[in-house]
Amino acid sequence: MTAERQAFRERIRMEAIAMFAGGRGSTDIAKELRVSVRSVQRWRQAWKAAGRDGVRSRGPASKPKLSDALFAMLGEDLVKGPVAHGWPDQRWTLARIKTLIGRRFQKSMTLSGISQMLRRRGWSHQVPARCAVERDEAAVAGWVKDVWPHVEAPRRRSGPGSSSRTKPDSR
Repeated sequence: MTAERQAFRERIRMEAIAMFAGGRGSTDIAKELRVSVRSVQRWRQAWKAAGRDGVRSRGPASKPKLSDALFAMLGEDLVKGPVAHGWPDQRWTLARIKTLIGRRFQKSMTLSGISQMLRRRGWSHQVPARCAVERDEAAVAGWVKDVWPHVEAPRRRSGPGSSSRTKPDSR
């Protein structure tokens, strides 16, 4: 979880404490803060037991499997592509990334854990579009601008008499 997201969630909890002190009900608080009623009930119970400190976040449940430095190294490896790491094609799968993490860092992660880690760090599962190595973008843009308008047939404009409703109904 990012620091901004964690700060946002902490602010929500502190707002709930202010509402507890005001005597508001759990359902009202949950609706206003857009959280579950059960969360509000847990926060209220912690607040009654330990005060403001009981509601504060204790941080993530566990440390991340890959530190920022290790993830940066993984990112460099992913950019090199699967072929550079011995696979026959240019397609990264979660299973291949899991194998790479095991080889490089001697760490084991679940496929869903890898997927979540990649999403949190801004990686997507989308496959990039493939273009020819010889493709010249400037030449393509020039062709589209200069040649294509002459090749494409002009479109017919609609005008009076072009509609099928010009004929009288034969009912």
